[in-house]
Amino acid sequence: MPRSKSSKRWLQEHFDDTYVKKAQIEGYRSRAVYKLKEIDLKENLLKPGMTVVDLGAAPGGWTQYVTEKLKGSGKIVALDILPMDALADVQFILGDFREDEILQELQQVVPKRGVDVVLSDMAPNMSGASAIDIPRAMYLAELAFDFASNMLKPGGVLLMKIFHGSGFDELIKNARQQFAQVVIRKPLASRARSRETYLLAKGYNL
Repeated sequence: MPRSKSSKRWLQEHFDDTYVKKAQIEGYRSRAVYKLKEIDLKENLLKPGMTVVDLGAAPGGWTQYVTEKLKGSGKIVALDILPMDALADVQFILGDFREDEILQELQQVVPKRGVDVVLSDMAPNMSGASAIDIPRAMYLAELAFDFASNMLKPGGVLLMKIFHGSGFDELIKNARQQFAQVVIRKPLASRARSRETYLLAKGYNL
């Protein structure tokens, strides 16, 4: 089946992408790692000894970076609906975060009120129709937020992908009620045309 013009453009853009080339040179699994890296270098989020949960982890770029920062000290649990090649010192759960059974499995391997950082780069398969895509994306963001609210230790951090649209303002409002500091970041590696941003919430308070 021949590729559409739009898919050809995407492929050309992808392979011309500076961050794609950089990830290949530096041995990272995806260009997305530079979104987390930029925010972490500014905010100093990740340190050895932490317990970190990475939601929507595959193919593993963010998780790779977390392993580098924790240096073998701490606990890393990664989860995705897609398979992910193994990484040293990482416990991987294959499953759909929206399903109660998978959520319970995750909650059994990390201590309640014992998680230092929740990361979420989860996003739905995009249809191109905002009326469909944004509600799906916000639902995933709300689930990640609820998980963080239940599992973070006092002072903990949540960094998650969030899309501008319906539900955005309400989620920010809820975050400000539970965290000491809430900011929105748009890393340089996040494509300009994308509606994605990242919510960074620091200083969780019960």
